[in-house]
This record gives sequence, structure tokens and C-alpha cells, in this order.
Amino acid sequence: MSDVRSSVMGGSYDRPADTSARIQFRRALTLTAMTLLMPGSAQLVMGNKRIGRLGVRIWLAFLAMGVVVLFLALFSRQTLLSLTLDSSRPLTVGKWVLIAGALAWVALLVDAWRLGRPLELARNHRLWMTGVNGVLCFFTAGTMFFAAHLVATANTSIGTVFASDTVSAPESGRYNVLLLGGDSGPDRSGVRPDSLTVASIDKDSGRTVLIGLPRNLQDVPFPKGSVMRKQFPDGFNGEGQYLNAINTWANDHASLFKEKSPGIKATMGAVEEITGLKLNYYAMVNLKGFAELIDAVGGVTLDVRERTAIGGIGSPISGYIEAGKQKLTGKQALWYSRSRVQNDDFSRMGRQKCVMNAMLHQLSPKAVLLNVEKIAQSSKALLTTDIPRGDLDVFADLALKAKSQKVSTVSLVPPIVYTGNPDYPKVRRLIDRTIASAEGRATTSEFADATLTIPKADEKAKDPRKANQTGDLGSSC
Repeated sequence: MSDVRSSVMGGSYDRPADTSARIQFRRALTLTAMTLLMPGSAQLVMGNKRIGRLGVRIWLAFLAMGVVVLFLALFSRQTLLSLTLDSSRPLTVGKWVLIAGALAWVALLVDAWRLGRPLELARNHRLWMTGVNGVLCFFTAGTMFFAAHLVATANTSIGTVFASDTVSAPESGRYNVLLLGGDSGPDRSGVRPDSLTVASIDKDSGRTVLIGLPRNLQDVPFPKGSVMRKQFPDGFNGEGQYLNAINTWANDHASLFKEKSPGIKATMGAVEEITGLKLNYYAMVNLKGFAELIDAVGGVTLDVRERTAIGGIGSPISGYIEAGKQKLTGKQALWYSRSRVQNDDFSRMGRQKCVMNAMLHQLSPKAVLLNVEKIAQSSKALLTTDIPRGDLDVFADLALKAKSQKVSTVSLVPPIVYTGNPDYPKVRRLIDRTIASAEGRATTSEFADATLTIPKADEKAKDPRKANQTGDLGSSC
């Protein structure tokens, strides 16, 4: 009887002890969860209320800031872009706020573990709490430190690439940017921009017209009073004789110029005379960096219009990009843009425009955020530009607007323009009419009625040269 009584009594004492251990464990877990969801709340309930109130207030301030950012993203995107891109200060402050927040959050998690009285917990519960707290500390701090690193990387990259401080106002309601595809190699002197395109962008809608200039335009004129006009009053006939050789000639004769980057400035002056457009900025894209950028965002999907050789420019052909819709790597996209071994310059110009169109529509904000570091590294090798940081928010907003707009193209190719003896007054009229058509003010009848070398849709629908003259680039690619 006494044994039975002892057993019953022993059981009655063990159950409250087990219950108490479980309660302590749940309390410790609750305090940790509270700190994870609202830093400072555990201290407000169980510890130093002053620290707890401070932690909760800071957390609520973070949430309020997030709501403001979301509101601006939805209803005032330009304001948000201006706040984050126009100066390095916001991103610098953001980096240090993330670092300080990470350290403070870890400290509060450790303190929540202390408030859970780990030494009073059962051994297995203590091990669980230590493990859970350690994982949460590592996760929260690691995430915030990594975010701070990405912010710092983006800030440095932006400051390096967009280093100019000269802001240019839109001309007649449009930003005109000269896009240059720079290439160099052992078979040529200096860097020759074999790809020359003017992007004329409506400052309000983002509606874009791409004006393709063949590399082999001859008798290129220059602005009155310029150094190049004095050297070539009847049009450029220096070494190379073509539009793409102006950059090299001016750099080789830099002593004649007062400006920095004389090759770029001379090329911009020539393009202004050719097109009749006042250029705001230029962007020189290094072809190697272009391939790295494509790889950084995971490739680009294109409907390849024709079988295109890889290699063959100063080296043997090493392969082909077959026709058909597919995702291209950086190397493939580069060769699709530059190859002219088994086709011609005008086919290449069309393919380049299709790649531009694909990048415009596929390089989403999500892809940028997920690949900030890779993009930042590729951008240093990719881009040389005089677009200032002060206008970066404007162009970022225009790029987002342009995604929902048609892109028009006009290219100065035969038979509209004979590259060996161009009619430049006609060229300027063509460009004016194309821009007017894009703005809904006129038709492009002057070149629409011309007999183009581009096959009709029922003859060869996938000829890439169709992308050179179109009111909707997406439908031609």
C-alpha cells in the first residue's frame, strides 16, 4: 500500500514539474518570436522598458518608411527615383542604417534569449532555444548586411559610371541620346563605334524613336565653327572615310581639340549635323561588357531571324546561332548583334535594334534587384557616358514608361539613303517625319513609299532588316 501511495504521490509531483518546464520553454520561444516580428516588444514586456519602447518606435518608423516607399512607388515613381538616385547620400545613409539595424536586431534577439532564462530550462529545451536564436541572429544579420552590401555596390557603380555633373534639358520635348557600340581589336586602330543609334525619347511618355546610322556613311558633315569642319569643310575624308572612323581620327589628333574625349565630341557633332537633332548625351557600350550584362540578368529571349555566325571577324567561325525563338547567352547575344560575316551591315543594324527592344522589355526592376552586384560589375566594363547622376532618375522613369510604348525605327540605309553619297537634307526630313509620326502629328509617307531592299512579309517575314524601318519594333522582331 505504501509503495502505491509513493508512486501516486511521485506522479503527482512530476506532472507539475513537466508542465512548468513546458511553460518556460514556450515563454522563451514567445519572447524570441516577439523580437523577430517586432524588435523591442520582448524588452517592453519582460525587460528594460526604455530600451523596449525605443526598439518598438524604431521598428514602427521602419514600417512607416516602407509604407511611404510603397506609396511613392505606386503613385509618384519619379519622386522615389529622385530621392534614391539623384545623390549618393540617400544610398550611403541607407547602407549605414541597414548595418546599424542588423546589429541592434541581433542584440535584441540575444537579450530576448537572456530574458527567457536559458539556465532554468531543461537541457533539451536550452539546446533548442540556443539553436533557434543562433539561426535567427545569423539570418536577420546576414540578410541586412547583404542588403547593405548591395546598396553600397550599386551606389559605387552609379557614382563611377554616371560621374558627369552637367545636366542637359530636353530639346523640343525630347531627349536625344547617341548610343555607340564600341569595338576594338588587333586588326584596327583605336576603338571604332561600329553601332551608332540615336534614341530620341519623348520626355513625358517615353515614346522612343531609334535612328540607325550605318557605320559606312561617307562625306559626313560637321557643325560650323568646329575643329572638324575646319579640317574637313567638304565632309569627312580622313583615314577610314566612314562615320565610324571619326572617333579614331579625332583621338589621334587630340592636340587640335580643347575638349576631353575629342573622338566622342567629334562624332556627336557629326551625328547632330546628319540628323538635325541636338544631342543631350551619349552612351558608349563596350561589347564585352554588353555580353557580361546579358549574362548578369540570365540571358535574353529573342526570335532569331536568321542563322547567324559566331566569330569570323578576325577569327574563324566557331559556331552558329540557329533561327528560332530561344534564350541567348551573353556571348550569343553579342554575336547576334555584331556578326556580318554571312550577311550585311543592314541586317546587323536590324538585329541590333531587336536586341535593344528585347533588353528594354525584359530587363525588369525585379531582374535588376536580384542581380544588382553582377550588373554593377558588368556596368563598369559596359558603359561610358556623360549622362549625369542628376538625370539618372529621369531616364530610369522613361525606361519604365517606354516598356509599355511602341518603338519606331528609321535607318539611313539603301535605297532610301545611299551611304556612299548621302542626301543629308533628305535624311533630316526623314527623321523629322518619323518623329512626327511617333508623336501622332504626321505620317512617314516620304520613306514609306520608297522601294526598300527589305522583303515584304509574304516573301520573307523573318528578314531582320524589317526592323530598320518600322512604326512598331516589337512586331518586326
